[in-house]
Amino acid sequence: MSHTCKPSPPLSDTVPQYLRGLMKLLCAKYPEIKTLMGPDPHLKWIVSGMVCMQLLACYLVKDLSWKWIFFWAYAFGGCINHSLTLAIHDISHNVAFGNKQAKWNRWFAVFANLPIGIPYSASFKKYHIDHHRYLGGDSLDVDIPTDFEGWFFCTPLRKLLWLFLQPLFYSLRPLYVNPKAITRMEILNALVQFSIDLIIYYLWGLKPVIYLIAGTILCLGFHPISGHFIAEHYMFLKGYETYSYYGPLNWLTFNVGYHMEHHDFPSIPGCRLPMQVLAAFEVRDFEGLLLHVSSLM
Repeated sequence: MSHTCKPSPPLSDTVPQYLRGLMKLLCAKYPEIKTLMGPDPHLKWIVSGMVCMQLLACYLVKDLSWKWIFFWAYAFGGCINHSLTLAIHDISHNVAFGNKQAKWNRWFAVFANLPIGIPYSASFKKYHIDHHRYLGGDSLDVDIPTDFEGWFFCTPLRKLLWLFLQPLFYSLRPLYVNPKAITRMEILNALVQFSIDLIIYYLWGLKPVIYLIAGTILCLGFHPISGHFIAEHYMFLKGYETYSYYGPLNWLTFNVGYHMEHHDFPSIPGCRLPMQVLAAFEVRDFEGLLLHVSSLM
């Protein structure tokens, strides 16, 4: 069990071999790409504003009827919580405070986790490194579905059911595919999260707590913003493990749609990925790699 917060592994340890060659090619042809790397100075303020907005929403929904609790959880609060999960994704790459402040990044991710209602940030960090290192690898990349999921959810109706159950599979799949020991940071993440949940319950009752947790579950499942899960992790053409999305929902998701570009350079924060995409287009065309542009996520 780990008892310390450690910096992310070296970039060469978290990037597949075939992407390292692409990175070198891009950096050689466009050396200015290196200037895009480093922390995003605005991320901490944006995330702090979103957390405060959700705490205000907790106060505002405390007297609503249950039908309106779930309506606003799906239509508003869940959208913010989904966005916060993607902020946590960016923070896991140390782009909030930089690689030299790993502890600050880990604890800021715990802060960003607060409106989500369920401890998430520390476990996400632990497994996300493997997603980069083993992109598309069976039994290693826990973001891709298991053989059972591929076998059972094979009809349109079952696939629709799978979309509703996506949060369940996303959270439980790592425990089956590649279980790891619980870390000290995960325990601290859970203690902080459940303490805040209890404080909200004590101040305003059960409804705000349900509003937060329901919003997280609903908006990570069958919801327009969740389309990026499909683009990122499911193979439509053999040989292409991931795709990118360049539409307007990136404005709400810290540019998570730029998924191929993110895997090219994990140390570039989401806010700067659009600046890198044209260079990546040229080199990907040269290599014959798939380009996918869609107006809908």
